[in-house]
Amino acid sequence: MDKRTFLKTSSLLTMATLVEPFSACTTAKNNTFRGEFSLPPLAYAVDALEPHFDKMTMEIHHDRHHATYVQRLNEAIKNTTFAEMSLEEIMSKITDKDNAIRNNGGGHYNHTFFWNSLSPKPTSPQGKLSEALTATFGSLDKFKTNFGDAAKSVFGSGWAWLCVGKDKKLFITTTPNQDNPLMINIAKQVGTPILGLDVWEHAYYLKYQNKRADYINAFWNVINWEEVSKRMIAAS
Repeated sequence: MDKRTFLKTSSLLTMATLVEPFSACTTAKNNTFRGEFSLPPLAYAVDALEPHFDKMTMEIHHDRHHATYVQRLNEAIKNTTFAEMSLEEIMSKITDKDNAIRNNGGGHYNHTFFWNSLSPKPTSPQGKLSEALTATFGSLDKFKTNFGDAAKSVFGSGWAWLCVGKDKKLFITTTPNQDNPLMINIAKQVGTPILGLDVWEHAYYLKYQNKRADYINAFWNVINWEEVSKRMIAAS
């Protein structure tokens, strides 16, 4: 399967959550499509998440911001060893010397992961995920408080993450800009992301202006908990 086809499949992010090993999520090396990543379509209409996430923000965020990351990533990896790699392999190998690939590769991975974390259908954590959240944080409400506090603490642009660590336990972390916990040479805390929230201003400013807390509260209404659960099980 080539990269272009791989990125269009709905299973991308379920497979992409494993930090080690990469055998489940690497792509075939195809000279024809080498280095050509593409913008994955949303699994729902751009207005499907309203009133929580508005249509205009979703259009701009996906069709412009994310598309730009894909374009610039393809430009940055051209004629480099990264052109031979899957997106997840790139995440694991970049360093702070690869800034163009770091920023745009991270932007592509993070946003693809984010879109697949969302759903217009209300859901709630069930089964092993619910048990793990309660065991780790005390309750779902306490998890939401801790995660929300982490998201609010990001200075400027970045992300808040719920991850599975190497010890198979859940933890919350944040990353600046377009970094993520898969970047083992860069991240302050490495793990397999199962939920992430974009707290760049472009993700919420049209609707919520400077009220990041309101945006974070809205996030709880559009999470695809079934996808989060699948990711946790795969990582564990």
